[in-house]
Amino acid sequence: MKIFYYDHHDFPLPASHRFPLQKYRLLRERVQAEGLAPPDRLLPAPAATELQLQRAHTAVYLHRLEHGLLTEAEVRRIGLPWSPELVQRVKYTAGATIAAARTALREGVGVSLGGGTHHAASGHGEGFCLYNDVAVAARAMQAEGRIRRAVVIDCDVHQGNGTAEISSGDPTIYTFSIHGEKNFPFRKIPGDLDVGLPDGTEDETYLAALRPNLERALAEAGADMAFYLAGADPHVNDRLGRLALTKAGLAARDRLVMTAVREAGLPVAVVMAGGYGRDIDETVDLYLQTVTIAVNGGQ
Repeated sequence: MKIFYYDHHDFPLPASHRFPLQKYRLLRERVQAEGLAPPDRLLPAPAATELQLQRAHTAVYLHRLEHGLLTEAEVRRIGLPWSPELVQRVKYTAGATIAAARTALREGVGVSLGGGTHHAASGHGEGFCLYNDVAVAARAMQAEGRIRRAVVIDCDVHQGNGTAEISSGDPTIYTFSIHGEKNFPFRKIPGDLDVGLPDGTEDETYLAALRPNLERALAEAGADMAFYLAGADPHVNDRLGRLALTKAGLAARDRLVMTAVREAGLPVAVVMAGGYGRDIDETVDLYLQTVTIAVNGGQ
């Protein structure tokens, strides 16, 4: 299995971007330290191409984003100050998910040490998301003739509104999101299957909701591959999460998803999605747990 990465040490960013993005560098260092992938299987990501991005986003949005033409309100909606370096970096983030998808189709599982930018819609960015990497990757796999249908399993604590908007009316991409009902985004765009949970939901209740709905999603999707947005942000210590899963609960979630897709015979591309812990090392540890379970095939 190959693991793909991209972080600001490879493409310098302004200081204002570095703190929220340093968790990806720390994750890569932990993956290396734990020996989860040999050097020839821990690879720098390629950048997504303009054509690949256009399959999920409008040409007008891509042009305005590329050339710094967004309004102040649009930049606020994204939540990160615009810079050409940021735009370049997120092209590599999308490219990492494309590469992970290709690896998954060859080897069963592929991982990106980032990604899951599911709030980006066809014509705007939102919630720290500029491009919707999973939608871009799913459409890329379809365009390359590798798959006909994809299922998106989104366990980030926030509803995947951008993915739902991009795939609305497209029966070839099935979106399943399990999330905090009262959390961001406050205007949710319905996907194929949405499960909203109350604030404070703990491990047992979460897993009891996930299990039957995951089975339903896989049955209804008729997919050729899966994209799994894991998310560390359902954790009890996440600043933006509002749910109350433990580390063990997140491990049980990851094992449940990975086992279910394996039993369904689906290759799966795994992306990290959100994580905003009060302690950045704890967030990185939760991401590492997801990577470890993915590498070990759900064990």
